[in-house]
Amino acid sequence: MGFKKHTKFMFASTAVLVCQAGWAAEPGALTIGTSVNYSTGKYGTSTSTDITSIPVTATYDTGPWTLKLSVPYVRISGPADVIVGVGKTSRTTTTVRTASGLGDIVAAATYNFYNDAASQSGADVTGKIKFATGDSAKGLGTGENDYSVLLDVYKKVDQITFFGGIGYTVMGSSTAVPLRNVFSFNAGSTYKLDEKSSLGFAYDHRQKSSSTGSAQNELTAFYVHKFNKTWKTQAYLLKGFSDGSPDWGGGFSVGYAF
Repeated sequence: MGFKKHTKFMFASTAVLVCQAGWAAEPGALTIGTSVNYSTGKYGTSTSTDITSIPVTATYDTGPWTLKLSVPYVRISGPADVIVGVGKTSRTTTTVRTASGLGDIVAAATYNFYNDAASQSGADVTGKIKFATGDSAKGLGTGENDYSVLLDVYKKVDQITFFGGIGYTVMGSSTAVPLRNVFSFNAGSTYKLDEKSSLGFAYDHRQKSSSTGSAQNELTAFYVHKFNKTWKTQAYLLKGFSDGSPDWGGGFSVGYAF
């Protein structure tokens, strides 16, 4: 099979971090998983916004391709001008609301176009669509589709895998929620503790997507454990460093490979 990236991240957003463990799998392997993710932050307002996301995710690996679909349940509590996946928007309101329901469904296809076992390095390109299935009136989404393309590279040196990437997202904009397209960047590393466990960190940055919003800057520490060939888990903690990010967050995921 050659060299495979040890850990992958799919961030559905940095307002609601959906941090999913990715494990090297045999071609054709289907993994079904779920996670519980919580974050809290003020996003430049005077009141904290608490967001909980519980996605159900299907991942299918076939040769160099990885296909993913994530369907989340989302609960948000805080100022009505903070929207899941965006943070503070150009809307200004003192209304505080609590809402829950189906969030934005995310579909992604990743192609591993470079995979060199000798140098222990590789590169992926990913296309991603965020479908506007979250109720925009409740702040569960923007009400518009987003389209992203991402390039990720990685290299393994002994027990450490270094990775980094760049992405560009065409944000769905409307008169109600005017948004601009954004670049994003990430970098980090994983350390393989043994055959079943690894830990690491990732730093993520995304440009601000609205005139009144802020850039997103976050540091995530994570731990991945594989119980056997079928069951795997991941836990993470997140710290935000800008008004566009939550103050902190954390979560736990579990996946079963068929």
